[in-house]
Amino acid sequence: MRVIVVGAGEVGSSIAESLSREHDVVVIDIDGDRVDSLTYSLDVLAIQGDGSEIETLEDADIADADMLIASTDDDETNIVTCGTAGVFPDVFTIARVKSPKFLRTWERGDRTFGVDFMVCTDLLAAKTIVGVIGLPTARDVDMFSEGLVQMAEFEIPDDSPVVGQTVQEADRFDSLTFAAIVREDGIVIPRGDTVLGAGDDIVVIGSPESTRKFSAAIAPQQTVPKDIVIVGGSEVGYQVARLLESRDFAPRLIERDETRARWLAEHLPSTTVMQSDATDREFLERENVGDADVLIAALENDQQNLLAGLLADRLGTNRTVAVVDTVEFADLFEAVGIDVAVSPREATAEEITRFTRGRRAENVSVIEGDRAEVMEFEVGEEGKAVGRRIADLASELPPGVVFGAITRDGELISPRGDTIVRHGDHVVVFADADAVGAVTETL
Repeated sequence: MRVIVVGAGEVGSSIAESLSREHDVVVIDIDGDRVDSLTYSLDVLAIQGDGSEIETLEDADIADADMLIASTDDDETNIVTCGTAGVFPDVFTIARVKSPKFLRTWERGDRTFGVDFMVCTDLLAAKTIVGVIGLPTARDVDMFSEGLVQMAEFEIPDDSPVVGQTVQEADRFDSLTFAAIVREDGIVIPRGDTVLGAGDDIVVIGSPESTRKFSAAIAPQQTVPKDIVIVGGSEVGYQVARLLESRDFAPRLIERDETRARWLAEHLPSTTVMQSDATDREFLERENVGDADVLIAALENDQQNLLAGLLADRLGTNRTVAVVDTVEFADLFEAVGIDVAVSPREATAEEITRFTRGRRAENVSVIEGDRAEVMEFEVGEEGKAVGRRIADLASELPPGVVFGAITRDGELISPRGDTIVRHGDHVVVFADADAVGAVTETL
């Protein structure tokens, strides 16, 4: 597949790097320095120019392209770029936008703006945050098979009861598969005698109920949060509050600007909006922010979010989540004391990459910056897997593959070696980066 990526910032570069492993990728950016950098660092064709101009797109041979991804930092530029690409009807267009107003308009029509698929950065970040805080210690959460199957990635705390246990000892839950353990030195496909260690990131696949029970087993002292504080009434903060209200939570939100605080109070009926400086320690102590289950820092810049998160942690807040605009700062935030750092840019890059790959699969979740994937496939009538046992399929696939779940006629099946795959099954599979292609060909 030939893909044109317009915009070589953090999002565009990440998308280009991921897709270049399997596809012919062209990157367009108006900044010559970025173009030069990509030319030497990635296996892509980098072109300097304005991607919203048809002449530049023609220089990139858009007539022969299958897909165009507009991922600059300007919403209007991305929409115009997709509209321009619409001159070539065979090109599938994807636009990245920051403002939900464009997404709401796009959702009301067929190919509105000339865009086939739209990703909203702020809304996606909010959904990521809400998904993570619903499971204590979770770093990533995703749903498959219309909600029957849940994938979750957990970090095992130092004082967790499962530290030192084998997978066989820790696996006490129905409908749950231990898919992988992600460590700094690589990905481990767990066996029964694999020992779980503090700091391990473990990926599980199973029913939502079993996933919640495993979450509770990892950290028994942590429960589903009740007192949630949002710091910052930015678009991300507002969307987080709105999503929480839709799930019957009643969060508290702190916003410094009086006009913005008034608007938020009018549009968030179940949220207590407080107009104050979120870095004012006396105010935070007076409002008992230290007693909160979760604090979400969604201010306008990384420095403020880091300060607010660390201050809340110092006051005793059980868990801190911070929005990080600069992708490379995410690991730093978590190293200095933030429990979970959510990067809207990284989440957007993963969502677009997920969608491009999801054209082959029903659903895809990218793990740890493309080190692995969890994929859902519907088994076709003529599929290679029909009528075959899981054990036989696994023996023919690379070692970095785990069959996590199967749904059949609306019911969840935990796959075992003698489970036979049938036509119409939805199979959820974990695969490391080296095994993704083989799984796709088999299923």
